[in-house]
Amino acid sequence: MGRHWALLGLLWGAWLWAGLAAQRSTPSPPRQTTPTPGGATPAPKLQFRLAGYPRKHNEGRIEVFYRQEWGTICDDDFSLANAEVLCRHLGFTGATGWAHSAKYGKGVGRIWLDNLNCGGSEKSVADCPSRGWGNSDCSHEEDAGVICKDERIAGFVDSNVIETEQNQLEEVRLRTVVSHAKRPLPVAEGIVEVRHRNAWAQICDENWSSRNSRVVCGMLGFPAEKKVNRNFYKRVSKPQPRDRRREAWKGTKRLSLERQQNQLNFRLHSVACTGNEVHLSLCSFEFYKGNNTGACKGGMPAIVSCVPGPLFAAGSNPQAKKKRRQQQQNDRQQCVRLKAGAKPGEGRVEVLKNGEWGTVCDDRWNLISASVVCRELGFGSAKEALTGARMGQGFGEIYMNEVQCLGSEKSLWSCPHKNITQEGCKHSEDAAVRCNIPYMGYETMIRLSGGRSRFEGRVEVALGNGGLGTRRWGLICGDNWGTLEAMVACRQLGLGYANHGLQETWYWDASNVTEMVLSGVKCAGHEMALSQCQHHTTVTCRKTNTRFAAGVICSETASDLLLHAPLVQETAYIEDRPLHMLYCAAEENCLSSSARNATWPYGYRRLLRFSSQIHNNGRADFRPKAGRHSWVWHECHGHYHSMDIFTHYDLLTPNGTKVAEGHKASFCLEDTECDEDVAKRYECANFGEQGITVGCWDLYRHDIDCQWIDITDVKAGNYILQVVINPRYEVAESDFTNNAMKCNCKYDGHRIWIHNCHIGDALSEEANRRFEQYPGQLNNQIA
Repeated sequence: MGRHWALLGLLWGAWLWAGLAAQRSTPSPPRQTTPTPGGATPAPKLQFRLAGYPRKHNEGRIEVFYRQEWGTICDDDFSLANAEVLCRHLGFTGATGWAHSAKYGKGVGRIWLDNLNCGGSEKSVADCPSRGWGNSDCSHEEDAGVICKDERIAGFVDSNVIETEQNQLEEVRLRTVVSHAKRPLPVAEGIVEVRHRNAWAQICDENWSSRNSRVVCGMLGFPAEKKVNRNFYKRVSKPQPRDRRREAWKGTKRLSLERQQNQLNFRLHSVACTGNEVHLSLCSFEFYKGNNTGACKGGMPAIVSCVPGPLFAAGSNPQAKKKRRQQQQNDRQQCVRLKAGAKPGEGRVEVLKNGEWGTVCDDRWNLISASVVCRELGFGSAKEALTGARMGQGFGEIYMNEVQCLGSEKSLWSCPHKNITQEGCKHSEDAAVRCNIPYMGYETMIRLSGGRSRFEGRVEVALGNGGLGTRRWGLICGDNWGTLEAMVACRQLGLGYANHGLQETWYWDASNVTEMVLSGVKCAGHEMALSQCQHHTTVTCRKTNTRFAAGVICSETASDLLLHAPLVQETAYIEDRPLHMLYCAAEENCLSSSARNATWPYGYRRLLRFSSQIHNNGRADFRPKAGRHSWVWHECHGHYHSMDIFTHYDLLTPNGTKVAEGHKASFCLEDTECDEDVAKRYECANFGEQGITVGCWDLYRHDIDCQWIDITDVKAGNYILQVVINPRYEVAESDFTNNAMKCNCKYDGHRIWIHNCHIGDALSEEANRRFEQYPGQLNNQIA
């Protein structure tokens, strides 16, 4: 036995000596001191850094040092759990988000990891499942980035945050220097200041060009720059004796810059942009080295003046009104739009071709192309170029693919691109953008109180334009407060979409604000702030108790329902149905009012029947507002109604007069079918949950009760068939403009022809006008 122990000891010593020798002979990568329990420092293996632009110090493209080579991580299957592990490697306490599609620019070299799938609690990314080191089918256009919490791990001695370039610029702002220039927001002119190493600094204006100004304006949300009157800002020693009052006034304004000269802190010079960059960090520039007290001799700080887009132009003067009128005329000819965004300047990109709107495929979609879209629409440069239908899926044609703009184009259609084929792209690859928009300060005039999270609460609004300490906060009367008003409130708060607009908030009674200061609020849903909505000039509220104050629940995502228009056209027909088979339908008000005077059970009703297939193309499930406890049981049809009115069916004359109508309650909201990779979630059987999952659709067949319009009393003629989903806005959606479908129809008293069915906003204005002035078919040969 002793000999066995001696032999084991000898082998153990030899193995340990060999391991130490191998350690000494193997070159180690640069410094690495990821903390471990007990303070032990392991042998160096992996190292991490943040890189790319534009970014802040706690975000960027994640790069890993492995086998003596820096490389990136692919965004396939990337998740917040991955970001958590990587941010801890970098010395941060955790992650708040992650980025895909090379948001921070494309890396170089190897792509070390792909299909990384961390749980979030791992001590090292090496412990996470993946395809293996260096095994990837990605390109650098798929480089992942992370956004870490701006909190450091206690005791993290040696940071892994290694800058690829130390001279990065985080933010840019315009600072007004003229005392009289207390203009309403947005600030469109002033000294350019950059945030560098947690301090604000100025840029020397030597060789400053309009191209540089264009980049700065784009970052601040403005589509274009304009020439600055530099003489206005130059220092003057003394006003001339001629016209002293006028010159003294000018001298005062100019001297305001001189008085601040001692406060100037020049850090940058020799800035040279091409004008197409999306961030100043991407331009060529130099930093002053060492003591910069003598910097920018004979020069001034760079001053920029920007042109606000129509949405943000000051609203009261006649010139602004004239610009808006011109813009409205231009909008009629506009060939690009954004859909389904929570706020101005973001959404799915759609382009107009041959009178019909379609989408753009996300192959090679980047910030440069996205910026062309943003500027074309009156916003600044692009903040994000989103891929993978991040703003929901569109419908209809996909017109463009592999768009490669240079950045100087006036329209997206001017950019090189490929025409799409059906096999090349799907709507799950629709491109979207988030544009830079000017700061308007709307969010300072509203707040939520009493909610369980920052996304919900009772709405409180500020009155007056004084400082935060002098403002008077008050409540909004809950009378008639609904989804559209909640949409505007959530947008103003910067909290995304509305989930619910609440008229009673007794369960959020946690504030000392008790006065109702606003009532009769009525919004269209597109406004940027509640102050832009209609409201009573004098507060008139039926229930003034605080429990009846308005409240909201906001959400980062929303559903988006869409009717499959071709199916309506394919399945429409007329049926003469005997009255004795319509008792249940009459009980649910699915027949026209004249049916009450019929001789029951004799006679019949003429019904225009069709199928409707309703898709959820959004990013959240469509769920009825009412909970299961309040659903209504209908004995006749044997099911629950979760929504009293889910759709409106109308027959209109060409001038819009309603001649017949129908409505349909939500007999059963469920997932009839889904896309290949989506599982059904909602089923009505056995009092199941009702709803429509993202990527699924609910089918109401033509042969079920109430799936019709009663046209018994309609005369022969040309009409418009209109179907509207969620007509009362009971459930919030990201886009209500695509909830209506229209068809041309010709009825000769015996037969009906339905054609040209389309979603309401699928056509250009001109094409819609032609549709509404349709004279009718002369025969049954539908073109």
